[in-house]
Amino acid sequence: MSGKCDVCGKAKTFGNNVSFSKRRTSRDFRANVHKKRIVVNGVGIRLNICTRCQRSLGKAGKAA
Repeated sequence: MSGKCDVCGKAKTFGNNVSFSKRRTSRDFRANVHKKRIVVNGVGIRLNICTRCQRSLGKAGKAA
């Protein structure tokens, strides 16, 4: 599955793990992406969509 949202384009970003002793090691933050079937104009399409977009579409009443 893709790690990128097809709706908003949210993808993996990078940062640091910081331990108690303040040593920094690199890590990545992955978007919470799910495969979702959405009906648009009566046609069902399958999208990789992040949970933030799912929530926003649900509030707008556009998710099926």
